[in-house]
Amino acid sequence: MAKMDIDFSGVPTPSYVVDERLIRKNLEILKSVIDRTDCRILLAQKAFSMFYLYPLIGRYLSGTAASSLFEARLGYEEMKGKEVHIYSPAYREEEFDEIMEICDHIIFNSFSQWVKYRDRVKNSGREIQCGLRINPEYSEIRTEIYNPCAAGSRLGVTLKNFKEEYLDGIDGLHFHTMCEQNSDVLKRTIRVVDEKFGKYIKRMKWVNFGGGHHITRPDYDIDTLVESIMFIKDKYNVEVYLEPGEAIALNAGYLVARVLDIVNNGIDIAILDTSAACHMPDVLEMPYRPQIIGAGKPGEYPYTYRLGGVTCLAGDVIGDYSFKQPLKEGDILVFTDMAIYTMVKNNTFNGINLPSIAVYNDEEGLKVIKRFGYEDFKSRLS
Repeated sequence: MAKMDIDFSGVPTPSYVVDERLIRKNLEILKSVIDRTDCRILLAQKAFSMFYLYPLIGRYLSGTAASSLFEARLGYEEMKGKEVHIYSPAYREEEFDEIMEICDHIIFNSFSQWVKYRDRVKNSGREIQCGLRINPEYSEIRTEIYNPCAAGSRLGVTLKNFKEEYLDGIDGLHFHTMCEQNSDVLKRTIRVVDEKFGKYIKRMKWVNFGGGHHITRPDYDIDTLVESIMFIKDKYNVEVYLEPGEAIALNAGYLVARVLDIVNNGIDIAILDTSAACHMPDVLEMPYRPQIIGAGKPGEYPYTYRLGGVTCLAGDVIGDYSFKQPLKEGDILVFTDMAIYTMVKNNTFNGINLPSIAVYNDEEGLKVIKRFGYEDFKSRLS
């Protein structure tokens, strides 16, 4: 829930504002799962990479999960002394030495990748645990672009393609089959994983349940999550890892924008200084309609507007909303749940400036920690 005690009027627009109090609240929930199960929970940086808060997050979680060398470096440098895990569909040869220098777990997507790199890991001089991503061919994700178990998926090894003869040196199995889902889905998924891959789990030190666990959502069933973790731990005597991303910053951030103009083309249209395409791309990709503090559905309040972005893309439309009072130039709108998959996915299409990044806590109030400008745009080009 939005804490309405933040005064957004002084923040530059557009800005992402992350409420440290709500991050801490989410972390306390995750810590309760750790305390009940002795599992290990990692921050999936693909969803939230605001490293300003890594020291806080590191006080609660075991470390970070990365999808690339750069994410791995970020976790290694900014959450010092904590575990660094990495998974990639395929590794680049020229990056692998550095990956071995900083990562504690390296998860391979295929047996061919494992065979290619296993001797380099063995001779690295570091104690690195290696895992293999499996595809149990079971997922309840309905949005095809996010379904790692869709027909023809490149992600993970299916049972049909599993090669037991190459398991020597593999310490754990990893699966990621969920997206923004509750623990009942995990429970059903665990049954399939257990049935298909149980004989291989017996040889492992750990199982990684991947991400997609909406643990900090108000209706999330933590007891069923605990039950699922303990089922695998007790049956196979293995460590269990989870890699939630959204759960760390769920409902803990905002995107603050300003109305630049009002036009009409059969409907009143408010043009904002933000952009769905640039600053909240999942609005178009999933798609979904973000919530705005004080706004309602079309027709719910007297004044309905279509909210459009500032790019030239015709489809750069955030959605239709109604308000109790007519909008005017200069009005501030606050979009909720904007910490996750925003900063990590935004872009400078059209040369639109990136939103500033700010944090709020009770001790310091609202503080801008990063502003972007022309050089950030130019430096990505040549």
